[in-house]
Amino acid sequence: MATDGATGRLTYSDYLKVPELLEQQHCLAEPPAHDELQFIVVHQVYELWFKLVRHEADEIHRLLRAGSDTDLRNALRLARRIEAIFKVLVGQIHVLESMRPADFLKFRAALNPASGFQSVQFREVECLFGLKDETLASYTSGDPRHGELQRRLAETSIAETLYAVLRAKGFDVTAPGDARTEAQRDATLAALKVVYDDPDDHPLVYELCESLVDIDEQLILWRRHHVMMVERQIGDKPGTGKGTTGDLDGIRYLQTTLMRRVFPDLWEVRTLLSD
Repeated sequence: MATDGATGRLTYSDYLKVPELLEQQHCLAEPPAHDELQFIVVHQVYELWFKLVRHEADEIHRLLRAGSDTDLRNALRLARRIEAIFKVLVGQIHVLESMRPADFLKFRAALNPASGFQSVQFREVECLFGLKDETLASYTSGDPRHGELQRRLAETSIAETLYAVLRAKGFDVTAPGDARTEAQRDATLAALKVVYDDPDDHPLVYELCESLVDIDEQLILWRRHHVMMVERQIGDKPGTGKGTTGDLDGIRYLQTTLMRRVFPDLWEVRTLLSD
């Protein structure tokens, strides 16, 4: 690793690879468009945050599989970190909202056919938590991480592992899915109701479930803010990925994603709680 030539000590710039980072922003619009740089920087920062979320989510998954109370408490701690990261991600959207639509249109054509829809890391995050969609994943086939995304599609998700943790704690639960019967669904909600009716009797399980709902909520809020930001910039125009992603791009598709939930049972159980 490079060091300060004068002192031989590691420098801040060397440790963080600052010169290399600052060389990764390449604007394409001709003539140059002032707002293109902020658009690139914000999206690159998103990708760095997604990398950290993947890192933390992988560790949460490992801790859930290990399953001791100490492991679950550490999983809870890292889940709160991911929640905090997503709050930052929601806030970053406001930087993009500072663009005027006319200023965005000055460089939008240079993006075509690239689209944020093609973020493999975000698809990996969805897969890790349990939102798996092979059709969406197929549109990232040209990305170097596509193979990693395919691996995550085939793996057990955090949502599925959560149900294994609950069963190990004595709760009769079955993860949502095509194979779950109505009786299994009812039994699952009844078991979760026990936890939510008396959270002080099951504090670790309750806090773990709620921390994952917090992440789910932040994912929903991020999608909602993203949809509003896109509509403010381009209205009902198709997205820049149109042609590579068929009809799955633009504001109309984004609106269909707003109610995707990783942990639907943890939301639905609230309706069953006693007044």
